Amino acid sequence: MKVINYLLGYKDLKIVQDNEMFNFSLDSVLLPNFVTINKKIDRILDIGCGNAPIPLILSTKTNALITGVEIQKAVYDLAIESVSINKKEDQINIINKDINDYYNEVETDFYDVITCNPPFFKYIETSNINKNDYKTIARHEVKLNLNQLFTIAKKLLKNNGVIAIVHRPERFVEVVEEMKKNNIEPKRVQFVYPKKNMEANIMLIEGSKNGKPGLKILPPIYSHQDNGEYTDDVKKYFE
Repeated sequence: MKVINYLLGYKDLKIVQDNEMFNFSLDSVLLPNFVTINKKIDRILDIGCGNAPIPLILSTKTNALITGVEIQKAVYDLAIESVSINKKEDQINIINKDINDYYNEVETDFYDVITCNPPFFKYIETSNINKNDYKTIARHEVKLNLNQLFTIAKKLLKNNGVIAIVHRPERFVEVVEEMKKNNIEPKRVQFVYPKKNMEANIMLIEGSKNGKPGLKILPPIYSHQDNGEYTDDVKKYFE
């Protein structure tokens, strides 16, 4: 069932969702607040934009033109509607395409910033999943894996442009390896913990194309208090 909600904590932004699909999560709020945005940025690409939470949040931080690419038509339709009800059509452009096709059509060194909340789980041929199911495509690397993601970033990013992604900490080493393979230097990483004294369950990482070596480990974010409420670490993103 389709519903319209306020985008988590953003009282001036609405988002169109479908309860039968994935609703956007905390990941989609953390990433646009983590990525480096400065006044020189002209173009941003959000890969696998879903119903457009990341482009919408980014639009509050920059005047840059934002392109969201979404492979699934039904999800793309939600994104188009989300952009429309917020009257952001002049800044946000949503494209219904496979990013692996789109990147071949775009000139080299085109974007200043790329963001992506990619599928977290590896796809194995023996996996008992429906390859065309929207939840499967969002969760499993059936349409986009890390190697493809950073190959795309290597071509589309301007020199010293940045890519920021959200992923799972257990794949940290693999993410760094794929970045380095594609001349993307890891520059900043931040781990998010569900509560204090628990293991991290979210990783935010940013790399720079042809950047100089030097990785900053940012202070940890604890997302929830013991009573289940969001911590001040997270609430500050909602103000």
